[in-house]
Amino acid sequence: AAQFDLSLGLAPRGGRIAGEVIYATALFDRATAERFAGFLRRVLEEMAADDAKPVDRLELLSAAERHRVVEEWNATGAASRAGAFVHERFEAQVERTPGAAALVWEDETLSYTELNARANRLAHHLRSLGVGPDVRVGICAEPGLEMVVGVLGVLKAGGAYVPLDPGYPAERLAYTLADSAPAVVLVQTHLRDRVTSADVRLLELDAVAPAWASLPATDPGRGGLTPEHLAYVIYTSGSTGRPKGVRVPHGSLGATLAVAGDAFGLGAGDRVPSLASFAFDIWLFETLLPLLGGGTVRLVPRDQVPDVPRLVEDLAGCTALHAVPALMRRIVEEVRARPGGVLPELRHAFVGGDAVAPDLLEEMRGVFPAAEINVLYGPTEGAIICAAHLVGDEPVARQMVGRPLGNATLYVLDPAGAPVPVGAGGELCLGGASVARDYLGRPGLTAERFVPDPFSAEPGARLYRTGDRVRWVEVRESESPKVRKSSAGGNDSREADSTLALSHSRTFALEFLGRTDHQVKVRGFRIEPGEIEARLL
Repeated sequence: AAQFDLSLGLAPRGGRIAGEVIYATALFDRATAERFAGFLRRVLEEMAADDAKPVDRLELLSAAERHRVVEEWNATGAASRAGAFVHERFEAQVERTPGAAALVWEDETLSYTELNARANRLAHHLRSLGVGPDVRVGICAEPGLEMVVGVLGVLKAGGAYVPLDPGYPAERLAYTLADSAPAVVLVQTHLRDRVTSADVRLLELDAVAPAWASLPATDPGRGGLTPEHLAYVIYTSGSTGRPKGVRVPHGSLGATLAVAGDAFGLGAGDRVPSLASFAFDIWLFETLLPLLGGGTVRLVPRDQVPDVPRLVEDLAGCTALHAVPALMRRIVEEVRARPGGVLPELRHAFVGGDAVAPDLLEEMRGVFPAAEINVLYGPTEGAIICAAHLVGDEPVARQMVGRPLGNATLYVLDPAGAPVPVGAGGELCLGGASVARDYLGRPGLTAERFVPDPFSAEPGARLYRTGDRVRWVEVRESESPKVRKSSAGGNDSREADSTLALSHSRTFALEFLGRTDHQVKVRGFRIEPGEIEARLL
């Protein structure tokens, strides 16, 4: 019987060194123990070959294992479509379904043609004011038709929108305005006092007779726009005490929404509520992604989102739903408490923005019986999402990140930047088409978090260091080709549990283990303690 979780004994025997690995079978299987012994042999071989090599440079992985974690598991088979502009894809959808309902706001509905015409007129006016590639435009608006028109109008003009959530504190809005220095700010009339700056031009989105009302409703064309130009700047909490603006190019946004459309299949006939603040990039997933496939987006008023009983009533008829874990749990509890206890029409349920507890996924399966349930993962610096985990019908035992989508490559690296073995924890670093450009006006922080990509042959390719600690774990394919089941992989959840045998017939995905720093999430908000410390000091 094993006296310890894992032990190694070595002794001289017949002129050689021999020994044994003893392991607790409740924690590990034979294949894991054999892999550990293999890693030890590999380290000894590396040390014998070059006794001057630093310990953190010793290569644990064989060539085959390295190929697997670096290339094979990042070969998604999906084209990045980095050159596919989101607003041009929307224009193509307008041609296919001109009369279909695009947006629903309270008692008002806009067709695809009407939404496109409003955004085009605004885009022509913004162009006349000098808005074009890499020119920033602030938008201060509450959920509604004007907000969507504003975002599409800025993208069509070739500019980059900067969301100014009117629900944020006045000091936060003032800082964002000063730091982003937009050329123009689009604002709803009743929110003018939230945008107090004498140096910026204000345009009222809901003016009775806007200056652009008589301009052409035709698509404005690219106007010199390239995929490298900015689509938006979104601010996140900063560890040094100041929020930081993440600059995301059109190509990154286009790549993400293209592969998300392929992966999740939202299209005509889908009805999707938009719940997130547009100061979060997931708003683009909730609002623009359905519009690229011919679906209908129902814009939910700000005060209705926390009113969960009313929100659940309005989910009737919706076919897809995204929410952060805290809100999703309240929705699940409310649905379960009602007669029937299910939402039978829901076909897609997405949850992300924070670590997703396994028990929440179990409860979601009960109240959304017909839905595919996906855990979404992606930092703002990775253009909305870069990985997803499709929940199967076996018991859920892990907090999953999932597998990379076609817009990103995902690597689990040690502090020296080398890939770690399967089952070992490391920092998640993402590369590929979804990586943001940088932090606005923060070259030092940009250099720290955006580093050269040693695994890419593309000149200038970079990795974003997420600060999330993850590991590769085994998942099994279920009977349905679209559903993956999670493998328990042992009875102990500690990182030492690596009950994984490498095999081409098995599938692996990323499990979330925690953070490498002190960042926390509260209801989906990224919070850096340094920002709080700076304010207290």
